[in-house]
Amino acid sequence: MYRLIMHGCNGKMGQVISALAAEDKTVSIVAGVDCRDDGHNPYPVFTDIESCDTEADALIDFSAAQAVDGVLAYCEKRKLPCVLCTTGLSKEQLEKVKKLSETTAVLRSANMSLGINLLLKLLKEAADVLAQAGFDIEVVEKHHNQKVDAPSGTALALADSVNEQCGGVYEYVYDRSSERRKRSEKEIGISSVRGGTIVGEHDVIFAGTDEVVTFSHTAYSKAVFGKGAIQAAKFLAGKPAGLYDMSAVIDAAGQF
Repeated sequence: MYRLIMHGCNGKMGQVISALAAEDKTVSIVAGVDCRDDGHNPYPVFTDIESCDTEADALIDFSAAQAVDGVLAYCEKRKLPCVLCTTGLSKEQLEKVKKLSETTAVLRSANMSLGINLLLKLLKEAADVLAQAGFDIEVVEKHHNQKVDAPSGTALALADSVNEQCGGVYEYVYDRSSERRKRSEKEIGISSVRGGTIVGEHDVIFAGTDEVVTFSHTAYSKAVFGKGAIQAAKFLAGKPAGLYDMSAVIDAAGQF
């Protein structure tokens, strides 16, 4: 039985993961952390992460960027493996994540779904052919109207996958309204849409002369992210210090 701490337990994803964990006989959420406790969770909830003294095998974080510093400090102090799912982190926070991974197992992913992580691999193959052939590249992401960060961490990860495969030659353009000029050959445009209850849609467009190739992923439920987070926590428990990602989970498990 894997013992998990759910940080951000009363958020939407925290509740999804709690429900999934309740149906999984191999895991148990032994404690939650959130800024409020309304008493409806079947496990103890701490409003201050430092006061959480429950023994666990891993922590899952699905909260907000401003709360991540406390998570990193807590996991460093306890040498507790951490599945970091929160997006919109600053460069300083990313450096702290890297530092933590020197002493503790950390898994960070912009998106926890199997489909997105497979797409990251496929884009590298596409980039070898299409980017080299001069196709223009655009990323369009759509999310619900409550999402505060833009572009999404997943959109950036998709762009990074292409850019890294091409040697980092592309610059990212987020807003074309501020400057009137035609696009350059070495740019990736990233556009964000916010509205309604869209769970998550991502399109990576390779536009060439007289043909367009589009890679698309649509999430219809937050459960796809929750299942990935739980699988990642199982994978990370007991692992040596290091910075892991979902590709390692996929390689180890074969499938979710």
